[in-house]
Amino acid sequence: MSIDEDYDFPRFHSDSNAGHYESWFVRGNHPTRPLAIWIRYTIFSPKNSPQDSIGELWAIYFDGENGKHYVSKSEYPISECEFSGDPFNIRISSSIQDHKGLKGKSGNKQGSTNIEWDLNFSGGDKPLFLFPKDLYSSGFPKAKVLVGKPSLLLNGFIKLENNKIDLKDWKGSQNHNWGPKHTDQYAWGQVAGFDGEEGSFLELATAKIKLGPFWTPAITPIVLRLHGQEYALNSLFSSFRRASYQYFDWKFQASSTEIKIEGRIHADKKDFACLRYANPPGGWKFCLNSKIARAEVLVQRRGETSPLRLRSARSAAFEILTEDTSHGLLTEV
Repeated sequence: MSIDEDYDFPRFHSDSNAGHYESWFVRGNHPTRPLAIWIRYTIFSPKNSPQDSIGELWAIYFDGENGKHYVSKSEYPISECEFSGDPFNIRISSSIQDHKGLKGKSGNKQGSTNIEWDLNFSGGDKPLFLFPKDLYSSGFPKAKVLVGKPSLLLNGFIKLENNKIDLKDWKGSQNHNWGPKHTDQYAWGQVAGFDGEEGSFLELATAKIKLGPFWTPAITPIVLRLHGQEYALNSLFSSFRRASYQYFDWKFQASSTEIKIEGRIHADKKDFACLRYANPPGGWKFCLNSKIARAEVLVQRRGETSPLRLRSARSAAFEILTEDTSHGLLTEV
């Protein structure tokens, strides 16, 4: 079966000692307001200790109008979880995710907000692959990432404690990532529809990998869907292109014979939640997570005399994964 068909199939093997993490996450943004939801169903299996594998539920509600966000996490023994690819169905305790939507709740970890959700999917585009497809069956990169359903619309509700919030046509995506370890350092970004450009979609990352004592140069694969065309600037060797990020600002540029892309994704410090991810080989990573970031992208396509300016006022995804703690954010869960 090709990656086009098995993009959401679980890669987890309960008897493997290799270590594994795997997540299916959904994100959505209010059509016009700086409000967002992120919900993540995760498998964590530590290296050489598969009997200690667990299922995790994560959720964040971002309220950019009031400068607040609400973070939730639950953990369950792997015996209380089920993972199926045909048909696609992920269950962690009583929380379910399939290709029609997701329903569940989280908040059993100390310090968590109790968050409940019942969301249905509509719309959506064909899967988007951040890497060339042949890399998904190779050993490099170890961490794989794809967008199973770009350009989704989310309808339903979430509850923050007892506060029910209705969602109507929130724009977002359903995503899948997995591997034996987390990428050593990365910035990841996504825009599920630029302002005034329905159907547009941007996925990109800037990543550095440590090989023994040495760091690779930063690799920046970019895939842009615009006006019915997909522009994949993600071949392995051409991905060594110019990009730089810091807390909490990221600039990037790339070009091919068809297109030139130059952009920036950024957010205020208060727009991020700081999460702590366990790494299967051991240790921890900190994920600085925002779903209400800003994006400005300048696109020049072959044959056009002037560039197109794309903008996302407060609905871009922006994450940074690091072991560093100098970002100044407090770990929330």
